Amino acid sequence: MGSQSTIDDDTLLQDSADSCSGLPTGRETTSKLSPLTRNRIATTVPIHPLDIKPLGNVYAAKTNIKAKAGLFALLPDELITQVIDWFDPITLLHLGCTCKALYAFSRQEELWKTLFIRPFLCAHTSLLPYATNIPPENAISRLGDLSPEDFAKDWADKPFILTEPVRQWPVYHEWSTSGLLAKYGAILFRAEAVDWPLSNYVDYMSDNEDESPLYLFDRSFVEKMGLNLGNEHGSQYWPPSCFGEDLFDVLGDQRPDRRWLIVGPERSGSTFHKDPNATSAWNAVLRGSKYWIMFPTVPTYPPPPGVYVSEDQSEVTSPLSIAEWLLGFHAEARNTRGCREGICQEGEVLHVPSGWWHLVVNLSPSTAITQNFVPRAHLSNALIFLRDKPDQISGFKSDVRDPYGLFVGKLGERHPDLLQESLAELMKLQTGRKRKWEELIGAKGGGQSSSNGFSFGFGDGDDGDVP
Repeated sequence: MGSQSTIDDDTLLQDSADSCSGLPTGRETTSKLSPLTRNRIATTVPIHPLDIKPLGNVYAAKTNIKAKAGLFALLPDELITQVIDWFDPITLLHLGCTCKALYAFSRQEELWKTLFIRPFLCAHTSLLPYATNIPPENAISRLGDLSPEDFAKDWADKPFILTEPVRQWPVYHEWSTSGLLAKYGAILFRAEAVDWPLSNYVDYMSDNEDESPLYLFDRSFVEKMGLNLGNEHGSQYWPPSCFGEDLFDVLGDQRPDRRWLIVGPERSGSTFHKDPNATSAWNAVLRGSKYWIMFPTVPTYPPPPGVYVSEDQSEVTSPLSIAEWLLGFHAEARNTRGCREGICQEGEVLHVPSGWWHLVVNLSPSTAITQNFVPRAHLSNALIFLRDKPDQISGFKSDVRDPYGLFVGKLGERHPDLLQESLAELMKLQTGRKRKWEELIGAKGGGQSSSNGFSFGFGDGDDGDVP
Protein backbone atom coordinates (compact mmCIF):
# COMPACT_ATOMS: atom_id res chain seq x y z
CA MET A 1 0.00 0.00 0.00
CA GLY A 2 1.12 3.52 -0.60
CA SER A 3 0.02 4.76 2.83
CA GLN A 4 0.50 3.87 6.48
CA SER A 5 -2.48 2.14 8.11
CA THR A 6 -3.22 4.74 10.84
CA ILE A 7 -6.37 5.88 12.60
CA ASP A 8 -7.16 8.22 15.52
CA ASP A 9 -9.51 7.73 18.49
CA ASP A 10 -12.46 9.50 16.88
CA THR A 11 -12.43 7.28 13.82
CA LEU A 12 -11.14 4.00 15.29
CA LEU A 13 -12.94 1.05 13.69
CA GLN A 14 -13.73 -2.21 15.43
CA ASP A 15 -10.93 -4.47 16.58
CA SER A 16 -9.19 -6.80 14.10
CA ALA A 17 -10.57 -9.87 15.86
CA ASP A 18 -14.03 -9.02 14.50
CA SER A 19 -12.83 -8.25 10.99
CA CYS A 20 -14.07 -11.51 9.50
CA SER A 21 -17.61 -10.94 10.69
CA GLY A 22 -17.90 -7.70 8.76
CA LEU A 23 -15.82 -4.53 8.62
CA PRO A 24 -17.38 -1.10 9.20
CA THR A 25 -17.52 1.09 6.17
CA GLY A 26 -16.35 4.67 5.86
CA ARG A 27 -20.04 5.70 5.92
CA GLU A 28 -20.55 4.08 9.35
CA THR A 29 -17.47 5.79 10.75
CA THR A 30 -18.24 9.25 9.44
CA SER A 31 -21.79 9.03 10.82
CA LYS A 32 -20.32 9.63 14.29
CA LEU A 33 -18.91 13.00 13.21
CA SER A 34 -20.73 16.33 13.42
CA PRO A 35 -22.65 17.50 10.32
CA LEU A 36 -20.16 20.35 9.80
CA THR A 37 -17.18 17.97 9.92
CA ARG A 38 -18.86 15.51 7.55
CA ASN A 39 -19.57 18.33 5.11
CA ARG A 40 -15.97 19.48 5.18
CA ILE A 41 -14.72 15.93 4.52
CA ALA A 42 -17.19 15.39 1.69
CA THR A 43 -16.04 18.53 -0.07
CA THR A 44 -12.29 17.77 0.29
CA VAL A 45 -10.82 14.26 0.10
CA PRO A 46 -13.09 11.16 0.14
CA ILE A 47 -12.52 8.90 3.13
CA HIS A 48 -10.98 5.51 2.38
CA PRO A 49 -13.56 2.71 2.86
CA LEU A 50 -11.37 1.23 5.60
CA ASP A 51 -10.32 4.62 6.99
CA ILE A 52 -6.73 4.18 5.80
CA LYS A 53 -4.88 7.46 6.31
CA PRO A 54 -1.95 8.99 4.37
CA LEU A 55 1.51 7.97 5.52
CA GLY A 56 2.24 11.31 7.17
CA ASN A 57 -0.55 10.76 9.70
CA VAL A 58 1.55 8.12 11.46
CA TYR A 59 3.47 10.86 13.26
CA ALA A 60 0.35 12.29 14.93
CA ALA A 61 -2.00 9.32 15.19
CA LYS A 62 -2.69 7.82 18.59
CA THR A 63 -3.46 4.37 17.26
CA ASN A 64 -1.99 2.33 14.39
CA ILE A 65 -4.07 -0.66 13.32
CA LYS A 66 -1.01 -2.18 11.65
CA ALA A 67 0.36 -2.85 15.15
CA LYS A 68 -2.08 -5.76 15.36
CA ALA A 69 -0.66 -7.46 12.25
CA GLY A 70 1.78 -9.65 14.18
CA LEU A 71 5.20 -10.05 12.56
CA PHE A 72 3.90 -8.26 9.47
CA ALA A 73 3.84 -5.08 11.59
CA LEU A 74 7.64 -5.09 11.52
CA LEU A 75 7.74 -4.84 7.71
CA PRO A 76 7.40 -1.72 5.56
CA ASP A 77 4.17 -1.47 3.60
CA GLU A 78 5.99 -1.95 0.30
CA LEU A 79 7.62 -5.18 1.48
CA ILE A 80 4.31 -6.59 2.74
CA THR A 81 2.82 -5.95 -0.70
CA GLN A 82 5.69 -7.80 -2.36
CA VAL A 83 5.40 -10.76 0.03
CA ILE A 84 1.64 -11.29 -0.33
CA ASP A 85 1.96 -10.99 -4.10
CA TRP A 86 3.17 -14.61 -3.94
CA PHE A 87 0.08 -15.85 -2.07
CA ASP A 88 -2.69 -17.90 -3.66
CA PRO A 89 -6.34 -16.77 -3.38
CA ILE A 90 -7.20 -18.95 -0.36
CA THR A 91 -4.15 -17.74 1.58
CA LEU A 92 -5.03 -14.13 0.79
CA LEU A 93 -8.59 -14.63 2.06
CA HIS A 94 -7.34 -16.22 5.28
CA LEU A 95 -4.79 -13.44 5.77
CA GLY A 96 -7.51 -10.83 5.43
CA CYS A 97 -9.45 -12.44 8.28
CA THR A 98 -6.70 -11.86 10.84
CA CYS A 99 -6.86 -8.09 11.31
CA LYS A 100 -8.07 -4.94 9.62
CA ALA A 101 -4.64 -3.86 8.38
CA LEU A 102 -4.00 -7.16 6.62
CA TYR A 103 -7.57 -7.13 5.34
CA ALA A 104 -6.71 -3.87 3.60
CA PHE A 105 -3.46 -5.25 2.22
CA SER A 106 -5.12 -8.43 0.96
CA ARG A 107 -7.91 -6.56 -0.84
CA GLN A 108 -5.65 -4.58 -3.17
CA GLU A 109 -7.16 -4.64 -6.63
CA GLU A 110 -3.89 -5.44 -8.42
CA LEU A 111 -3.47 -8.66 -6.44
CA TRP A 112 -6.77 -10.05 -7.66
CA LYS A 113 -6.24 -8.81 -11.19
CA THR A 114 -2.97 -10.74 -11.26
CA LEU A 115 -4.63 -13.88 -9.90
CA PHE A 116 -7.70 -13.97 -12.14
CA ILE A 117 -8.10 -11.27 -14.78
CA ARG A 118 -4.56 -11.11 -16.23
CA PRO A 119 -4.08 -14.90 -16.67
CA PHE A 120 -7.50 -15.14 -18.34
CA LEU A 121 -6.69 -12.19 -20.60
CA CYS A 122 -3.28 -13.60 -21.50
CA ALA A 123 -4.74 -17.03 -22.23
CA HIS A 124 -7.43 -15.68 -24.56
CA THR A 125 -5.93 -12.62 -26.23
CA SER A 126 -5.69 -13.05 -30.00
CA LEU A 127 -2.15 -13.25 -31.34
CA LEU A 128 -3.18 -12.00 -34.77
CA PRO A 129 -2.83 -8.25 -34.09
CA TYR A 130 0.77 -8.76 -32.98
CA ALA A 131 1.81 -10.91 -35.95
CA THR A 132 0.21 -8.78 -38.69
CA ASN A 133 0.81 -5.31 -40.14
CA ILE A 134 4.55 -5.71 -39.69
CA PRO A 135 6.27 -2.44 -40.70
CA PRO A 136 8.28 -2.96 -43.93
CA GLU A 137 11.48 -1.78 -42.25
CA ASN A 138 11.06 -4.48 -39.56
CA ALA A 139 10.29 -7.40 -41.88
CA ILE A 140 12.70 -10.33 -41.82
CA SER A 141 14.02 -11.00 -45.34
CA ARG A 142 12.57 -13.98 -47.20
CA LEU A 143 14.72 -15.90 -49.69
CA GLY A 144 14.37 -19.10 -51.67
CA ASP A 145 17.82 -20.44 -50.78
CA LEU A 146 21.40 -19.24 -50.31
CA SER A 147 24.84 -20.50 -51.25
CA PRO A 148 27.47 -20.91 -48.52
CA GLU A 149 29.45 -18.09 -50.15
CA ASP A 150 26.53 -15.67 -50.08
CA PHE A 151 25.74 -16.57 -46.47
CA ALA A 152 29.33 -15.96 -45.35
CA LYS A 153 29.60 -12.73 -47.32
CA ASP A 154 26.25 -11.00 -46.71
CA TRP A 155 23.93 -12.90 -44.36
CA ALA A 156 25.81 -14.36 -41.36
CA ASP A 157 24.86 -11.34 -39.22
CA LYS A 158 21.24 -11.05 -40.37
CA PRO A 159 18.07 -13.01 -39.66
CA PHE A 160 16.35 -14.41 -42.74
CA ILE A 161 13.81 -17.04 -43.80
CA LEU A 162 14.47 -19.67 -46.48
CA THR A 163 11.43 -21.11 -48.23
CA GLU A 164 12.93 -24.05 -50.19
CA PRO A 165 15.39 -26.36 -48.31
CA VAL A 166 13.02 -27.85 -45.71
CA ARG A 167 10.53 -29.02 -48.34
CA GLN A 168 13.13 -31.53 -49.54
CA TRP A 169 13.36 -33.31 -46.18
CA PRO A 170 11.59 -36.67 -45.69
CA VAL A 171 10.46 -35.58 -42.20
CA TYR A 172 8.63 -32.62 -43.73
CA HIS A 173 6.43 -35.02 -45.64
CA GLU A 174 6.12 -37.67 -42.90
CA TRP A 175 5.79 -35.81 -39.60
CA SER A 176 2.13 -34.96 -39.42
CA THR A 177 0.65 -35.30 -35.95
CA SER A 178 -0.99 -38.59 -36.89
CA GLY A 179 2.25 -39.82 -38.47
CA LEU A 180 4.25 -39.02 -35.34
CA LEU A 181 1.70 -40.65 -33.06
CA ALA A 182 1.56 -43.82 -35.13
CA LYS A 183 5.30 -44.33 -34.95
CA TYR A 184 6.45 -42.58 -31.77
CA GLY A 185 3.31 -42.19 -29.60
CA ALA A 186 4.68 -44.27 -26.71
CA ILE A 187 8.14 -42.67 -26.64
CA LEU A 188 8.93 -40.30 -23.77
CA PHE A 189 9.88 -36.74 -24.70
CA ARG A 190 10.89 -33.87 -22.43
CA ALA A 191 8.28 -31.11 -21.98
CA GLU A 192 9.54 -28.48 -19.54
CA ALA A 193 10.84 -30.57 -16.60
CA VAL A 194 8.73 -33.68 -17.22
CA ASP A 195 9.09 -36.63 -19.60
CA TRP A 196 5.76 -37.38 -21.29
CA PRO A 197 4.70 -40.05 -23.77
CA LEU A 198 4.12 -38.18 -27.02
CA SER A 199 0.50 -39.37 -27.08
CA ASN A 200 -0.17 -37.75 -23.68
CA TYR A 201 1.42 -34.51 -24.75
CA VAL A 202 -0.66 -34.36 -27.94
CA ASP A 203 -3.78 -34.83 -25.80
CA TYR A 204 -2.64 -31.92 -23.65
CA MET A 205 -1.99 -29.77 -26.75
CA SER A 206 -5.55 -30.20 -27.96
CA ASP A 207 -7.18 -29.49 -24.61
CA ASN A 208 -5.49 -26.66 -22.70
CA GLU A 209 -6.22 -23.02 -21.98
CA ASP A 210 -2.99 -22.24 -20.14
CA GLU A 211 -1.54 -18.75 -20.14
CA SER A 212 1.87 -20.29 -20.87
CA PRO A 213 1.33 -23.75 -22.41
CA LEU A 214 3.93 -26.43 -21.73
CA TYR A 215 6.47 -26.71 -24.53
CA LEU A 216 7.97 -30.01 -25.71
CA PHE A 217 11.68 -29.34 -26.16
CA ASP A 218 13.70 -32.56 -26.45
CA ARG A 219 17.45 -32.68 -27.11
CA SER A 220 17.68 -36.48 -27.49
CA PHE A 221 15.01 -36.96 -30.13
CA VAL A 222 17.42 -38.25 -32.80
CA GLU A 223 18.47 -41.17 -30.60
CA LYS A 224 14.95 -41.80 -29.25
CA MET A 225 13.43 -41.87 -32.75
CA GLY A 226 16.32 -43.73 -34.40
CA LEU A 227 16.77 -41.07 -37.08
CA ASN A 228 19.39 -41.41 -39.77
CA LEU A 229 21.35 -38.19 -40.19
CA GLY A 230 24.24 -37.22 -42.40
CA ASN A 231 24.28 -35.97 -45.97
CA GLU A 232 21.19 -35.55 -48.10
CA HIS A 233 21.11 -39.14 -49.37
CA GLY A 234 19.37 -41.53 -47.01
CA SER A 235 18.90 -38.97 -44.21
CA GLN A 236 15.62 -37.93 -42.63
CA TYR A 237 16.79 -34.29 -42.60
CA TRP A 238 20.01 -32.29 -42.97
CA PRO A 239 21.13 -28.72 -42.24
CA PRO A 240 20.53 -26.24 -45.07
CA SER A 241 23.76 -26.18 -47.08
CA CYS A 242 24.18 -22.40 -46.90
CA PHE A 243 25.21 -22.54 -43.23
CA GLY A 244 28.36 -24.45 -44.13
CA GLU A 245 30.51 -26.23 -41.59
CA ASP A 246 29.65 -26.21 -37.90
CA LEU A 247 32.99 -25.58 -36.20
CA PHE A 248 31.82 -27.19 -32.95
CA ASP A 249 31.97 -30.46 -34.93
CA VAL A 250 35.73 -30.55 -34.22
CA LEU A 251 34.78 -31.52 -30.65
CA GLY A 252 33.16 -34.79 -31.75
CA ASP A 253 31.29 -36.46 -28.88
CA GLN A 254 32.46 -33.70 -26.52
CA ARG A 255 30.52 -30.97 -28.28
CA PRO A 256 27.63 -29.26 -26.39
CA ASP A 257 23.97 -30.00 -27.08
CA ARG A 258 23.00 -28.73 -30.51
CA ARG A 259 19.63 -29.96 -31.78
CA TRP A 260 16.10 -30.17 -30.39
CA LEU A 261 12.67 -31.38 -31.42
CA ILE A 262 10.10 -28.68 -30.61
CA VAL A 263 6.38 -29.38 -30.40
CA GLY A 264 3.76 -27.09 -28.92
CA PRO A 265 0.20 -25.80 -29.10
CA GLU A 266 -0.87 -22.35 -30.16
CA ARG A 267 0.50 -19.66 -27.77
CA SER A 268 3.44 -21.80 -26.63
CA GLY A 269 6.96 -20.61 -27.32
CA SER A 270 10.07 -19.05 -25.79
CA THR A 271 10.43 -15.66 -24.12
CA PHE A 272 13.39 -13.42 -24.98
CA HIS A 273 16.77 -15.12 -24.87
CA LYS A 274 20.03 -15.54 -26.80
CA ASP A 275 21.21 -18.90 -28.05
CA PRO A 276 23.77 -20.66 -25.82
CA ASN A 277 27.53 -20.33 -26.05
CA ALA A 278 27.29 -17.47 -28.61
CA THR A 279 26.13 -19.93 -31.28
CA SER A 280 23.97 -19.17 -34.29
CA ALA A 281 20.90 -21.30 -34.99
CA TRP A 282 18.34 -22.35 -37.56
CA ASN A 283 14.74 -23.26 -36.78
CA ALA A 284 12.77 -25.29 -39.34
CA VAL A 285 8.95 -25.45 -39.13
CA LEU A 286 7.53 -28.81 -40.24
CA ARG A 287 3.94 -28.13 -39.17
CA GLY A 288 2.20 -24.91 -38.13
CA SER A 289 3.67 -21.40 -38.07
CA LYS A 290 5.73 -19.26 -35.70
CA TYR A 291 5.94 -15.51 -35.09
CA TRP A 292 9.44 -14.17 -34.39
CA ILE A 293 10.53 -10.80 -33.03
CA MET A 294 14.28 -10.21 -32.79
CA PHE A 295 16.86 -7.59 -31.76
CA PRO A 296 20.63 -7.42 -32.35
CA THR A 297 23.09 -7.05 -29.50
CA VAL A 298 24.79 -3.73 -30.15
CA PRO A 299 26.67 -1.73 -27.44
CA THR A 300 24.63 1.39 -28.23
CA TYR A 301 21.28 -0.48 -28.22
CA PRO A 302 19.36 -1.34 -25.03
CA PRO A 303 17.89 -4.82 -24.52
CA PRO A 304 14.39 -5.41 -25.93
CA PRO A 305 11.63 -3.46 -24.14
CA GLY A 306 10.50 -5.24 -20.99
CA VAL A 307 13.74 -7.24 -20.74
CA TYR A 308 16.18 -6.45 -17.94
CA VAL A 309 19.70 -7.86 -18.03
CA SER A 310 22.37 -8.00 -15.33
CA GLU A 311 25.68 -6.32 -16.03
CA ASP A 312 27.40 -9.58 -16.99
CA GLN A 313 24.26 -10.76 -18.86
CA SER A 314 24.07 -13.88 -16.73
CA GLU A 315 20.56 -13.03 -15.48
CA VAL A 316 17.63 -12.01 -17.68
CA THR A 317 14.32 -10.82 -16.25
CA SER A 318 11.19 -10.44 -18.38
CA PRO A 319 7.41 -11.01 -18.07
CA LEU A 320 6.58 -14.60 -17.17
CA SER A 321 4.39 -15.23 -20.21
CA ILE A 322 4.73 -14.34 -23.87
CA ALA A 323 1.17 -12.97 -23.95
CA GLU A 324 1.92 -10.68 -21.02
CA TRP A 325 4.94 -9.28 -22.89
CA LEU A 326 2.90 -8.82 -26.06
CA LEU A 327 0.18 -6.95 -24.16
CA GLY A 328 2.61 -4.70 -22.33
CA PHE A 329 5.60 -4.13 -24.61
CA HIS A 330 4.95 -5.17 -28.21
CA ALA A 331 3.90 -1.72 -29.44
CA GLU A 332 7.04 -0.16 -27.99
CA ALA A 333 9.23 -2.97 -29.31
CA ARG A 334 7.90 -2.57 -32.85
CA ASN A 335 9.14 1.03 -32.80
CA THR A 336 12.50 0.19 -31.21
CA ARG A 337 15.68 0.51 -33.25
CA GLY A 338 16.93 -2.78 -34.69
CA CYS A 339 13.61 -4.63 -34.39
CA ARG A 340 13.03 -7.45 -36.88
CA GLU A 341 9.80 -9.46 -37.20
CA GLY A 342 8.50 -12.26 -39.34
CA ILE A 343 6.35 -15.37 -39.60
CA CYS A 344 8.07 -18.65 -40.41
CA GLN A 345 5.48 -20.78 -42.16
CA GLU A 346 5.23 -24.54 -42.57
CA GLY A 347 8.13 -25.81 -44.69
CA GLU A 348 10.37 -22.80 -44.01
CA VAL A 349 13.50 -22.27 -41.92
CA LEU A 350 14.64 -19.16 -40.04
CA HIS A 351 18.22 -18.14 -39.28
CA VAL A 352 19.08 -16.69 -35.86
CA PRO A 353 22.48 -14.93 -35.91
CA SER A 354 24.84 -15.24 -32.97
CA GLY A 355 24.01 -12.86 -30.13
CA TRP A 356 20.53 -11.83 -31.27
CA TRP A 357 17.71 -11.55 -28.75
CA HIS A 358 14.61 -13.37 -29.92
CA LEU A 359 11.10 -14.25 -28.78
CA VAL A 360 9.08 -16.86 -30.66
CA VAL A 361 5.45 -17.91 -30.28
CA ASN A 362 3.41 -20.56 -32.10
CA LEU A 363 0.52 -19.07 -34.04
CA SER A 364 -0.91 -22.57 -34.48
CA PRO A 365 0.01 -26.05 -33.18
CA SER A 366 3.55 -26.56 -34.45
CA THR A 367 6.30 -29.11 -34.91
CA ALA A 368 9.84 -27.92 -35.59
CA ILE A 369 13.50 -28.89 -35.50
CA THR A 370 16.16 -26.44 -34.38
CA GLN A 371 19.93 -26.72 -34.42
CA ASN A 372 22.74 -24.52 -33.08
CA PHE A 373 26.04 -24.12 -34.90
CA VAL A 374 29.22 -22.06 -35.04
CA PRO A 375 29.84 -20.63 -38.53
CA ARG A 376 33.23 -19.26 -39.47
CA ALA A 377 31.86 -15.72 -39.40
CA HIS A 378 31.11 -16.04 -35.67
CA LEU A 379 34.01 -18.17 -34.47
CA SER A 380 35.42 -15.19 -32.56
CA ASN A 381 32.13 -14.76 -30.71
CA ALA A 382 32.20 -18.37 -29.55
CA LEU A 383 35.85 -18.16 -28.48
CA ILE A 384 35.27 -14.98 -26.48
CA PHE A 385 32.20 -16.46 -24.79
CA LEU A 386 33.91 -19.73 -23.83
CA ARG A 387 36.98 -17.87 -22.56
CA ASP A 388 35.37 -14.97 -20.69
CA LYS A 389 32.04 -16.38 -19.44
CA PRO A 390 32.77 -19.86 -18.09
CA ASP A 391 29.91 -19.57 -15.59
CA GLN A 392 27.41 -19.10 -18.45
CA ILE A 393 28.57 -22.02 -20.63
CA SER A 394 25.89 -24.68 -21.09
CA GLY A 395 25.28 -28.00 -22.82
CA PHE A 396 28.70 -29.60 -22.32
CA LYS A 397 29.01 -32.94 -20.56
CA SER A 398 30.13 -32.81 -16.94
CA ASP A 399 33.52 -34.36 -17.73
CA VAL A 400 34.49 -31.39 -19.95
CA ARG A 401 36.32 -29.17 -17.45
CA ASP A 402 37.75 -26.56 -19.83
CA PRO A 403 35.52 -26.02 -22.88
CA TYR A 404 37.61 -23.11 -24.14
CA GLY A 405 40.91 -24.99 -23.93
CA LEU A 406 39.35 -28.07 -25.50
CA PHE A 407 37.89 -26.07 -28.40
CA VAL A 408 41.12 -24.18 -29.07
CA GLY A 409 43.11 -27.43 -29.02
CA LYS A 410 40.78 -29.22 -31.43
CA LEU A 411 40.62 -26.20 -33.76
CA GLY A 412 44.40 -26.07 -33.78
CA GLU A 413 44.50 -29.67 -35.00
CA ARG A 414 41.81 -29.33 -37.70
CA HIS A 415 41.93 -25.66 -38.72
CA PRO A 416 45.24 -24.14 -37.56
CA ASP A 417 45.10 -21.21 -40.00
CA LEU A 418 41.52 -20.37 -39.07
CA LEU A 419 42.39 -20.50 -35.37
CA GLN A 420 45.33 -18.14 -35.81
CA GLU A 421 43.17 -15.76 -37.80
CA SER A 422 40.52 -15.74 -35.08
CA LEU A 423 43.04 -15.29 -32.26
CA ALA A 424 44.53 -12.37 -34.17
CA GLU A 425 41.05 -10.86 -34.41
CA LEU A 426 40.62 -11.25 -30.65
CA MET A 427 43.95 -9.51 -30.08
CA LYS A 428 42.84 -6.69 -32.36
CA LEU A 429 39.63 -6.26 -30.38
CA GLN A 430 41.60 -6.33 -27.13
CA THR A 431 44.05 -3.69 -28.36
CA GLY A 432 41.24 -1.46 -29.55
CA ARG A 433 39.48 -1.60 -26.19
CA LYS A 434 42.69 -0.97 -24.31
CA ARG A 435 43.44 2.06 -26.50
CA LYS A 436 39.97 3.49 -25.86
CA TRP A 437 40.49 2.99 -22.12
CA GLU A 438 43.84 4.77 -22.19
CA GLU A 439 42.36 7.63 -24.20
CA LEU A 440 39.59 7.96 -21.64
CA ILE A 441 42.03 7.97 -18.72
CA GLY A 442 44.27 10.44 -20.55
CA ALA A 443 41.34 12.74 -21.17
CA LYS A 444 40.32 12.65 -17.52
CA GLY A 445 43.91 13.20 -16.46
CA GLY A 446 44.36 16.36 -18.49
CA GLY A 447 45.85 14.72 -21.57
CA GLN A 448 48.77 12.99 -19.82
CA SER A 449 49.87 9.65 -21.21
CA SER A 450 49.72 6.53 -19.10
CA SER A 451 53.50 6.43 -18.85
CA ASN A 452 53.55 9.75 -17.01
CA GLY A 453 50.32 9.41 -15.08
CA PHE A 454 47.80 6.67 -14.42
CA SER A 455 48.28 3.11 -15.65
CA PHE A 456 46.05 0.11 -15.49
CA GLY A 457 46.85 -3.60 -15.53
CA PHE A 458 45.07 -6.93 -15.21
CA GLY A 459 46.93 -9.05 -12.73
CA ASP A 460 50.75 -9.46 -12.69
CA GLY A 461 51.08 -6.88 -15.45
CA ASP A 462 49.56 -9.27 -17.99
CA ASP A 463 46.31 -8.30 -19.68
CA GLY A 464 46.57 -10.85 -22.45
CA ASP A 465 43.34 -12.60 -21.40
CA VAL A 466 41.18 -9.47 -21.58
CA PRO A 467 39.26 -9.09 -24.86
